[in-house]
Amino acid sequence: MKRPAVIPQQIIARKRDGDTLSAPELEALLTGYLDGQVGDDQMAAFLMAVYFNGLGDAELDVLVEVMLHSGDMLPRGGVRAPRVDKHSTGGVGDKVSLVLAPLAAEMGLVVPMMSGRGLGHTGGTLDKLESIPGFRTRISLDRFDRILRSVGCAMIGQTEEIAPLDRRLYALRDVTGTVPSLPLITASIMSKKLAESLDGLVLDVKVGEGAFLSHIDRARALARAMAGVGAARGLAVTAVLSAMDRPLGRTVGNALEAREAVECLAGGGADDLRELVTELAAEMSLAGGLVPDLDEGRRKAGETLAGGGALERFRRMVAEQGGSLDLSCDGYGLPAAPATEVVTANRAGVVAGINPRALGYGIIPMGGGRTRQDQDIDPRVGFELEVRVGDRVARGDPLAVVHGSTRDDLFIGARVVVEAVTIGDLPGSEPLPLIIERITA
Repeated sequence: MKRPAVIPQQIIARKRDGDTLSAPELEALLTGYLDGQVGDDQMAAFLMAVYFNGLGDAELDVLVEVMLHSGDMLPRGGVRAPRVDKHSTGGVGDKVSLVLAPLAAEMGLVVPMMSGRGLGHTGGTLDKLESIPGFRTRISLDRFDRILRSVGCAMIGQTEEIAPLDRRLYALRDVTGTVPSLPLITASIMSKKLAESLDGLVLDVKVGEGAFLSHIDRARALARAMAGVGAARGLAVTAVLSAMDRPLGRTVGNALEAREAVECLAGGGADDLRELVTELAAEMSLAGGLVPDLDEGRRKAGETLAGGGALERFRRMVAEQGGSLDLSCDGYGLPAAPATEVVTANRAGVVAGINPRALGYGIIPMGGGRTRQDQDIDPRVGFELEVRVGDRVARGDPLAVVHGSTRDDLFIGARVVVEAVTIGDLPGSEPLPLIIERITA
């Protein structure tokens, strides 16, 4: 057996004690993990040390570089249009990508979107896409490039070729409680986005109880770190801080959210979903040089969304990736849960709050989320909210519809809704504005 280039426990101990690692030390540890000389248990200990002690700028730079160059870069192909992507840090009810990718492509951008699965209490774009019958998120890079050239957007998972070190660390972080580490989040996101050969990147950094970063100061720090990593490598990065102190839109659950995304593309959907999609599309069009300012970007995004072309582009992308949507029927051909139950208010009052984290975790025991990376999930289960924060309700008014596969699912889901929706005599604290602020390098 090949001798390790480093003694892992020494490096782990130094980071545990708050020391700054040299570039050769950190690179040797990371490449040792890739080639099997450093074990999962040792890397888990290192990730926990980073969680508590962070990484300096030079250490973060090494982590990004090793992640990025552990795999391939996406080809640019022969498309001349600006290549711009968006990434969300994760939230509950966040189905934005399913609307935004075809909308931005319809506006004239190329959108090579590489997404992830559910992590912790947050849903994953890949899981929502895979609720569409036949949709394949695992395709070759050649196929991905062909779809980009023909449709203008494609949505895939991280492939074997792209940042394989990040893929392994991502899975390990999920099961070791080290997800909310700012340097680890930064390196994970930016290594994948830099591998997409982009002209611009827009980040949707969630803030609030349903986000991984509930405090705005940490969200700002993450946004600045990612913008700085991009700027150092010639990639213009803009971060939009958006509210996640309540669920986004009206649905939580993979097939339910896919349905709501199609409704938004068809001109409907919840107001907050349309507003956030429009804002992010405006940022993407500005990053790609298609508009002179954000106001023009918002106007163009709104007109394009209302025009119907983005829905047809989404249908084409779904078909190219093996999926099937029936836009002529109510449910669009998406899978539906066999049982539903309406949860009603047990008292009159005002909806003072809807806890997104409770809903996000609540869907897991119903089969809609994972406790292990290798688990299959039931895309049909979830929640359809009938109220928003600030609504007045009478006793017996519907709060939400629980979609489940079994009677047990309905019982679990009903309890989750009762715990997540707070009804008081007076309105609760003022919710965060949907669009909080904008950060660039």
